[in-house]
Amino acid sequence: MTEIKVLIEGYAKEIKNGWKASSSVVLVRNNKKNILIDTGCNRKRLIVSLKKEKLKVGDIDLVILTHNHLDHILLAGIFENAKVLTTEELYKNDKQIKHNNLIPGTDLKIIQTPGHCNEHCSVVVPIGKEIYVIAGDVFWWTEGEKQLIDINKIDDAHSEEVNIKKLIESRKKILKIADYIIPGHGKMFKV
Repeated sequence: MTEIKVLIEGYAKEIKNGWKASSSVVLVRNNKKNILIDTGCNRKRLIVSLKKEKLKVGDIDLVILTHNHLDHILLAGIFENAKVLTTEELYKNDKQIKHNNLIPGTDLKIIQTPGHCNEHCSVVVPIGKEIYVIAGDVFWWTEGEKQLIDINKIDDAHSEEVNIKKLIESRKKILKIADYIIPGHGKMFKV
């Protein structure tokens, strides 16, 4: 049985000289594995969220990172027992191997979703007849912004890295397969 829980709903708020932001952090339990998708950068909030699920950092088996922006990956190193998956590779300490979009020991899969940055992926989680996609920053909203789905709206803090054409194609890909989407910043929504 697969379970999915948003531990931290991602947030992003522009402040003087920068941003206050941390990504969504999602816990997936699949085939007796505890999997985190993105780790965010709010350590205290993450530890409290794990405790509510009766988990410690040592209980996490896999960490999957949608992309390498600090607001998504800063805490990945605290999970000492976890294998870490990036868009193309699986890391266990200093060993790295290609994963070919397969997440070992699970029925989850990774899909490549470039656009926000070149090395970006999303995680597909089937639960019964429904498909959840943890989309990283393929979709995102800032604090107070209404969550409307406009695949052509590109308003990104990392705009120098954005490939608009690829981002639009990644959005279309996810919208085609997902019943629910968990964005990198903002509330989960039903497609």
